[in-house]
Amino acid sequence: MTATTLDPRTALVVVDLQKGIVALPTAHPAADVIARSATLADAFRAKGLPVFLVRVTGGAPGRTEGPARSGQPAADWADIVSEMGPREGDTVVTKQQWGAFHGTALDLELRRAGVTQVVLTGIATSIGVESTARAAHELGYHVTIATDAVTDMDADAHRNSVEKIFPRLGETDTTDAIVKLLG
Repeated sequence: MTATTLDPRTALVVVDLQKGIVALPTAHPAADVIARSATLADAFRAKGLPVFLVRVTGGAPGRTEGPARSGQPAADWADIVSEMGPREGDTVVTKQQWGAFHGTALDLELRRAGVTQVVLTGIATSIGVESTARAAHELGYHVTIATDAVTDMDADAHRNSVEKIFPRLGETDTTDAIVKLLG
């Protein structure tokens, strides 16, 4: 678990820290994930680096064996939590599936900003964060995951992503270590 460097044009991508998601039961306290993500966002903003806040408002079509959501979500379900912003200069990306790249303008916005690396935080580790990390890696971005700023509804799924998947997609480290790399 060691991030070696951050490119001069690195962006923070915060996945699904929205009211409806953070209210779900998670393996690690969502409040800690929010606080650490906010720390990273403040550090990125202070360095003039881009912050992207991703939220989900739908789901990909298709049959699955997993249970479907039932009922109507609360009106504020997709609102980004206030601790995260958005602040002036942040970009909000709305997605309809797990990953933040497919069907959104995220890749285009990152490339326009000259971004070559992304730091990821958010919920759920094995779903939105992992899907976003996989796509970023496949698109040629350097990927870093703040492992203490992600959690999942399933502790085993979280652990699998952190220990087995993320090291194959990029580098991992703590919020504090990543802030130190920002300088």
